[in-house]
Amino acid sequence: MTAGDPHGLNPWVDARGQNPYPPLLPHPHLPAEQRAVRFLGPAVRVRRGPRPGFLLVVAVLAAAVVLGGRWWMSTSTAFGPPAGVGEAAAPLGAPPVVPAAPGGYAFTAVQPDGAGPVAYSPCRPIHYVVRPDGTPAGGETLIADAVATVSSATGLRFVDDGPTQEAPTTDREAYQPEVYGRRWAPVLITWSTAAESPDLAGDVAGIAGSASVTRAGHTVYVTGSVTLDAEDIGRLAAAPGTHATALGIVTHELGHLVGLDHVADPTQLMYPSTELASVFGAGDRAGLAALGAGGCAPGI
Repeated sequence: MTAGDPHGLNPWVDARGQNPYPPLLPHPHLPAEQRAVRFLGPAVRVRRGPRPGFLLVVAVLAAAVVLGGRWWMSTSTAFGPPAGVGEAAAPLGAPPVVPAAPGGYAFTAVQPDGAGPVAYSPCRPIHYVVRPDGTPAGGETLIADAVATVSSATGLRFVDDGPTQEAPTTDREAYQPEVYGRRWAPVLITWSTAAESPDLAGDVAGIAGSASVTRAGHTVYVTGSVTLDAEDIGRLAAAPGTHATALGIVTHELGHLVGLDHVADPTQLMYPSTELASVFGAGDRAGLAALGAGGCAPGI
């Protein structure tokens, strides 16, 4: 797609929040760095931890860099879909009212003015696809349960678009019209191995992240990826004593997908270890409710 879009819409994507052009006017090409759709921060890795005990340990951002992890950053070769595709006039759901309770939360990213978290638009559904290759026994249920939990805690609407053959990659394009049509690519969830996804090597059990776009000073997530270690999570899911841990890993990763970061409170699921928690705590739920109350994004 070019600036001369036949529908007269401006499909410009500017991940840095610098969009000097009105949303309905074509415009000249700017340097490629200003047309970037970026995955914020390094991929969040879920670690298996020492055995026995199957502790879930998540690498902090600094550790991810020290261990050689790649920063998730994807520069789209296309400008993106027409603005507002799939966007409703009002939120499709509402987050639950979360009573004040002990427990902290943190966001992966905040708005350019610092006034709130970066989140998915509550006025459009989060479409997702799942590559079925290598799915462990019960894997479909783990994903469905984790998605339902995050949807309930945020009020965000998720739509399962079915299976895909798209493979996981650290430089995934956020806009793939030849595969998914003229919309942002759906969230990609895959079961993988270290052979296919080298970032799963060692004790890493999962990777998650979302891509954001900024226009008129407002940043919104438009798509993302969740890559899960089929062997390790499958082994945990197969044992009654660690099935909850397996579900906790997948749910933790979905929490990262929608914008939660790690916290220092060991009673929360977003703590870097699920030794003490395998479900969202009060702090997690407060953060998820805030992510579900983000602004609509008709201009993106």
